[in-house]
Parts: sequence; C-alpha cells; structure tokens
Amino acid sequence: MDLLLGRRALAVALFLLTAGSSPCLGAAATMVDGITAIYNFGDSISDTGNFIREGPAGLLQYVAKLPYGMDMNWPTGRCSDGYLMIDFLAKDLCLPLLNPYLDKSADFTHGVNFAVAGATALNTAVLAKKGITIALTNSSLDVQLKWFKDFMASTTNSPQEIRERLASSLVMVGEIGGNDYNYAFLQTWPTAGGYGLDSIARMVKSIELGTELVPEVVQSISNAAKELLDMGAVRLVIPGNFPVGCIPIYLAQVNATDPLAYDADGCLAALNAFAELQNAALVEAVAGLRAAYPGAAIAYADYFGAYLRVLREARALGFDAARARTACCGAGGGAYNFEAGATCGAPGTAACADPSAYVSWDGVHMTQHAYGVMAEMLYRGGLAEPAPIKWPAPAAQKTGAPVH
Repeated sequence: MDLLLGRRALAVALFLLTAGSSPCLGAAATMVDGITAIYNFGDSISDTGNFIREGPAGLLQYVAKLPYGMDMNWPTGRCSDGYLMIDFLAKDLCLPLLNPYLDKSADFTHGVNFAVAGATALNTAVLAKKGITIALTNSSLDVQLKWFKDFMASTTNSPQEIRERLASSLVMVGEIGGNDYNYAFLQTWPTAGGYGLDSIARMVKSIELGTELVPEVVQSISNAAKELLDMGAVRLVIPGNFPVGCIPIYLAQVNATDPLAYDADGCLAALNAFAELQNAALVEAVAGLRAAYPGAAIAYADYFGAYLRVLREARALGFDAARARTACCGAGGGAYNFEAGATCGAPGTAACADPSAYVSWDGVHMTQHAYGVMAEMLYRGGLAEPAPIKWPAPAAQKTGAPVH
C-alpha cells in the first residue's frame, strides 16, 4: 500500500510541475487574483473521490479500479485516465488539488470538492415522481449544498466569518444537471442501430421528457447559486451542458444510417439542439443572477463551445482526429468503441495505449488531455465569460507547484 501511495504522490507532483504554465514559484504558492480556496459542486465531470466513498455502482462501478486513473498510476475516483478540469484550475491557481468532502481525514484548508459522480440538479425524489429512477447517487445538488453549509458551520464561528472566507474563494456551481437529462433519456432511448419508426418515436419521447425538465433544472442551479451568494460568495462560475450529441454513449446507441440525423460535426443534431436549448435557459438565469447581485462576479462557462472546438481542431490540439468520437476505454470497436453492457473496466474491455490521442475516455467522460485543453480554453481563452480570474502577465509568472 505504501508503494501505491508513493506512486500516487509522485503522479500528483509531476502533474503540478508539468501540466501547463503556472504562476507558482518555490516552496510557497503565489496567490492568484486573491483566490485562496475553491468550493466545487457537481457530478462526475469534477468528482475527485466522493462517489467511490459512497460505493461505486451501475455504469460507474469500475471507477475505483484501473484503468481509471492509469495516467496517475492509481485510481482516485476521477472518471478519467487522469486529471480533470477542476484539477487543472486548482493547479493554475497555485492551490492544492481539491479533496473530496467524504474523505474525512483530508485537508480542506484551500477548499472542498462536494461533487459526486452521477449527481443530479434535482433531488432524486423529485425525479422519481416523474418516472426517472436510474440515479446512481442520492447526493444531488441540494445535498451537496447542505454538506457545504455543514462544513462552514463546523469550521467557522459566525456568518460574518463565512463571508470573509468566501470573499477570497472561487465557487464552482457545476457542471450539474446533465445527469437529470441523461437519466431521462435512458428511460426511453432507442435500441442501438435505431431510426425505425419505433426508435424515432422513443427518441422523440426522450427529448420531450428532457425538455420538460429544463426549467426545473435551471431553477435548481439558480437557487443554489443564490444561497451561496447570500452566504457571501463573490465569485461564481456556472458551467453549461456539453454537446451531448457528440458523446460516444449516445452516438453508439443510435448509430443511425440516415445522414440527416447528424450535424456538420458528426454529432446527433437533435441532442445538440436540446443541449443548446438548456444552455440558453441557463445563460438567461445567469443574467438574472448578475442583475440581482451586481457586486458579485458570476461567469458562465461554455462547456458546449469548448467541446466543439476540441472536436473541430482535434488534430491541431494533439488528438487523433479520426478517433475524436471514439472511446479510449471500452468494448465493441468500430467508430465509437462503446457498449452499454461492457463499460470501461468491465471484463472484456480494454483501454487504448495512448489516451492523450483521444477526446473521450470511456464513452461518457473525457481524457486528461481533453480536460486540460478545455480548462485552458475556458479559464484563459475566454470561454468562461466574464473572465472569472485575472491571470498575472506572462512576464510576472513563476514556475513551481503547491503541495497536495
């Protein structure tokens, strides 16, 4: 066990030293734009270990084992071959990587990660009343918000002290909500190779069910943001949804022969139109938050645009463009290498030799390389707007790493 922990520590150290440019130097980290902590809410896109402490199940039952974490030499509960966008962001802010809230022995001096893989924006009881029952965890956004309040109550002495702490913190409210729609889609999704009349009807029903959820999902995210702002948060990032029509899990499930099913990016047009609808509603909600809290900086992070840019510029960004929609780890081969009954880590599946050549890790989540590129686009390249962080000028940047 000591050897494994040593490998993990070495992998973390190498990541902090090499993953992109860093304004950090020496034994002590230089504070970037006054940010001393990150508090993160979300799902598997940013979970750094809460789900595996709850007990992995369902589609993600293998996330606690290799090949998950293969580029870190040890599975940590991250749904990837390595690090996530939240890790790249913490590193660039000269902060330690965020520990999961459910690791009660962890150091939370510089923030906490409340995200749980499989989490939803709506409470699972609310979803169940709508006939949506595939949830992998009960740790929805309201539960994560309660964890945050409990943590603050146990580590501060007054509401004023909470406000003072949040004044120098970055709060990430998501990505969250994608699973509400995923679970809705999976209730009625067509069988692979669809687009017969029955399959078309089932797909339309799936998207209709997802569309009905949009107002409630967006309201849940907005309500959580309001509570955080009322507690004293002054810098929030609220990410939108990905272009889900480009994700191998859906591409493989439909595998349509009709070219009209796809857009110019080779993605399922109907699903991407749905994602744009949800994101438009979220952008409107963010605008309302900015109007209600003019003293806070509230950024919308365009995950949709960042993912599409990765696909469109795959070769220039160092990916194998021919495999930009293919899962690195999975089964079935073909264009997408994804089978719902044999997900990454299951018997009969295998990981590719070079995950950095792929955008998709397991057909649902991205590779470390893709997450790193997207983090750069979002937080340094203008796809999170208005820019939530003022980075030091290049001439003033330093090199080095914080300690995990």
